[in-house]
Amino acid sequence: MEKIFETMIAGRKFVAKIGKIAQFANGAVMAQYGDTVVLSTVTASAQPKEGIDFFPLSVDFEEKQYAVGKIPGGFIKREGRPTEKAILTSRVIDRPIRPLFPKDLRNDVVVSNLVMSVDQDCSPEITAMLGTSIAIAISDIPWKGPIGGVVLGLIDGKTVINPTLEQRAISDMYVTLAGTLSKICMVEAGANEVPDEVMLQAIADGHEVIKDICKFINEIVAEVGKPKFTYESADVPEEVFSMIKEFAWDDMRQAVLSDDKSVRDANVAALTEKVTAFITEKDEELVKYIPDSIYKLEKKVVRDYLFREHVRVDGRALDQIRPLSCDVGLLPRVHGSSMFQRGQTQVVNVCTLAPLSEAQSIEGLDAGETTKRYMHHYNFPGYSVGEAKASRSPGRREIGHGALAERSLVPVLPSEEEFPYAIRTVSEITMSNGSTSQGSVCASTLSLMDAGVPIKRPVAGISSGLIVNENDDNDFLVFMDIQGIEDFFGDMDFKVAGTTEGITSIQVDIKVEGLSLDIIREAFALTRKGRLQIINDIILPRISAPRTELSKYAPRIVSMNIPVDKIREVIGSGGKVINKIIADTGADININDDGKLFISTPDLEKAEKAQKIINGIISDPEVGTTYTGKVTRIMEFGAFVEFLPGKEGLVHISKLAWSRVEKVEDVVKEGDEVTVKLVEIDSQGRLNLSIRDTQEKPEGYVEEEPRRRDNNRGGRNDRKGGNNRGGFNKRFDRNDDDSAEPAKGRRIEF
Repeated sequence: MEKIFETMIAGRKFVAKIGKIAQFANGAVMAQYGDTVVLSTVTASAQPKEGIDFFPLSVDFEEKQYAVGKIPGGFIKREGRPTEKAILTSRVIDRPIRPLFPKDLRNDVVVSNLVMSVDQDCSPEITAMLGTSIAIAISDIPWKGPIGGVVLGLIDGKTVINPTLEQRAISDMYVTLAGTLSKICMVEAGANEVPDEVMLQAIADGHEVIKDICKFINEIVAEVGKPKFTYESADVPEEVFSMIKEFAWDDMRQAVLSDDKSVRDANVAALTEKVTAFITEKDEELVKYIPDSIYKLEKKVVRDYLFREHVRVDGRALDQIRPLSCDVGLLPRVHGSSMFQRGQTQVVNVCTLAPLSEAQSIEGLDAGETTKRYMHHYNFPGYSVGEAKASRSPGRREIGHGALAERSLVPVLPSEEEFPYAIRTVSEITMSNGSTSQGSVCASTLSLMDAGVPIKRPVAGISSGLIVNENDDNDFLVFMDIQGIEDFFGDMDFKVAGTTEGITSIQVDIKVEGLSLDIIREAFALTRKGRLQIINDIILPRISAPRTELSKYAPRIVSMNIPVDKIREVIGSGGKVINKIIADTGADININDDGKLFISTPDLEKAEKAQKIINGIISDPEVGTTYTGKVTRIMEFGAFVEFLPGKEGLVHISKLAWSRVEKVEDVVKEGDEVTVKLVEIDSQGRLNLSIRDTQEKPEGYVEEEPRRRDNNRGGRNDRKGGNNRGGFNKRFDRNDDDSAEPAKGRRIEF
């Protein structure tokens, strides 16, 4: 029997329908927010998965084009691989729910969110997050939820909960926030240099709404929730771990103390062999527990050093950043390049500039098709951590880290009017020992400046870690610049990127059930200190401002505005005119619907040539103006010359030269480039040109008696944007008497 539950979130109705759809799933809900509808389901395998040492959770967010009344493009007409936004949304939902599952659960759990209808004012991402929380909470799968989620906007300095499409367009930030009744579970933010204290207040405002959402979900669970099933724990037996801990505790404390990851790894490997020999003597059946026991022991040692002794394995203070270095201009032929290193995390970044026509087109469930002018891509090869692993296409982690660095830089990029380029930066992770995503932010800043992109201010990123007392949530330790071992064994990876003026991005990963505002406040203070240190002490001393000259290998782009009613003339029928300009100049040309035109080519002279041609097209021919054109046709009575693209005029035989010309071919031939002067636009709009009037008149020149000739200008066709005069066919009497009248029509003299 279907149950329907309703509440209001940010002034819009949220409805959860349970019991009718997807009844075979462990938990299912049809979540509706406004007119956005998402089917959220969760299923779990009956038995634990063998041979794994982690909780196997999968979260999917499926976008269907029918949700916005579209049929997918392409030949197959079926949705293909998930869009980048769908992958990022899956990660945003995964991060707050994962820590609330039992750590020793090994049953497969699959969360699926099917977007079936989209109201652009009501985020499908938030609808899916709430649907996921309800589906898991009412299911029989062990979980410590529920969670709630909202989007935070900032308009005129005020927090806006779940902003509409129109509000998002003018908001200074877009923050996805998730939490429980008591704690914050996840923060994912992009912001226009928002001050730390403003961001903290927005998070506090959002958490108040989240508390109400969690109370609403608890009411649903009380009415339709299932009892949670029992499961087989995959944890190491306590007696086995206690034996290994007693034997290896002191050795592990010595093994992890090094600022070199490879040395620590070698020390732990040697200790593992020692423990294996010890356990084998005791009981060979217990050897299978050694890998998990060593991991657990190393984690306890590192946490104990940090929390109880305030000692980090590499000897740093809690607020100290690892050694920093950077460089720019590494690669000779690229448009911009850099290297940034923090400790043993090293990133090489390359910047490429291109015409705006190469911006990425994005087709998803957002309102209309959009383009992305700035792209950041992140690659994480096996060699960066010393693994013999073949390269593969980017996974969710690579896509997520790339998007985070991209979001960090967007607020400081120049506008298209200031810098009419599409921009791509690629971060190649060459060494990894913690927080490569924030290293990518720093490296991207350097390569953008090296490429001459006039960014407003440098952006730097840093992360902070957390250790929480297992017995008291209010007893915690926050520290700056986590390395890999502190990330693995700590409770938080709190990444913040920004400028000297404010925050541009946040991403928070946690392994505990949530964060208090006190923890977030302290993390903000540490990360601000860190990013200012990187900007002022490392980035600016190496390159104080973006280069004023682009690389000689970068395209030169000339921008110009053309009247909207002239766009068709520049493009021509079927693209004939613009394609000819491209072929003649080698320039790439891009025109926006608003008349903004961009000409791109590595050779500035070619760009200027194309600009000159386009100026000719959009300009109305002026009598008395001199042009350079090409002879297109030879007739008995003169030569037709295309002096502007799509504009053709006649040079009568009498206007070819100051001297008498018997045959047109004696002066010009088809294909010749000639200089002409527009001497007349007649009453029918026909363009009469002269070659002789561009030349100096000979001394003593006496005008000859005009010769009458057939003035048949066949094949010229008057059209908008051109002056072909097709169909014009006058016949004249060939009487040598100048006073004779034409056979038909009015008298015409030459």
